[in-house]
Amino acid sequence: MADWHRVAAEAELKPETPLGIRIGDVQVAVVRLADGIFAINDVCTHEFALLSEGFCEDGKLECPLHQACFDIRTGRALSEPAEMDVATYPTKVENGAVFVQV
Repeated sequence: MADWHRVAAEAELKPETPLGIRIGDVQVAVVRLADGIFAINDVCTHEFALLSEGFCEDGKLECPLHQACFDIRTGRALSEPAEMDVATYPTKVENGAVFVQV
């Protein structure tokens, strides 16, 4: 079973500003959207690049290397050159702290 990991204070997450973190061996991008806080794998499936270093708008995260876009809520690859989705991870907020389950 996956464990919950505290990743940030809720107040630290600015809207549509990705926070890149490492949980064990997993790179995770955490993003606050209008409808919640979401976590996806931070590594582009096209070529190694951290998605958290890319541009975020309208619930999409754009890879800084080749501009592939991913849906932050579902991890779905939305544009080429990425063809594979990224993993998503459950999130929760407790007492002002954000947790991700990896």
